[in-house]
Amino acid sequence: MRRIILIGYMGSGKTTVGKALSKETGMMFYDLDWYIESRMRKTVSQIFAERGEEGFRQIEYNMLHEVAEFENVIISCGGGTPCFFDNMDYLNQQGDVVYLKATPETLYKHLLMAKVERPLLKDKSPEELIAYITEHLKERTPFYEKARYTLDVNVLDNYDKIAVSVERIKSLLSL
Repeated sequence: MRRIILIGYMGSGKTTVGKALSKETGMMFYDLDWYIESRMRKTVSQIFAERGEEGFRQIEYNMLHEVAEFENVIISCGGGTPCFFDNMDYLNQQGDVVYLKATPETLYKHLLMAKVERPLLKDKSPEELIAYITEHLKERTPFYEKARYTLDVNVLDNYDKIAVSVERIKSLLSL
């Protein structure tokens, strides 16, 4: 029985790496946000709009406790998941947690393309976005750094580099 749990700031590539790792290992892949959307039959944006961040985080907590009980899975958590309640301690108890670490500049590039989809980012100008990422990452890093493993993903900009990251995770976890 194995659980690999990917954490990191939004835009760090958790879903991309998780899918690629799933394909390599044959383990099932679950993106926690997608799981929440499937179970709640609403998008994360809709849940944020209806219940606010606090309401979303409670739902996220409950869904995390469901999906983290599955066996032989790879789970991609939302960027804030490790930072609320006792989630980070719980994740470390449930499996091998890998922090996908990226600089604010790398995250900015990744998020600039998808900011409309991100409830916490959708109304920010480019300048506000980089400032927000930098500040927010400082707040979240202490939680992320509690992961057993850390992988620098600043190079995740093409499929060859994604494959390298997958191989590095497999090596870290002796897969």
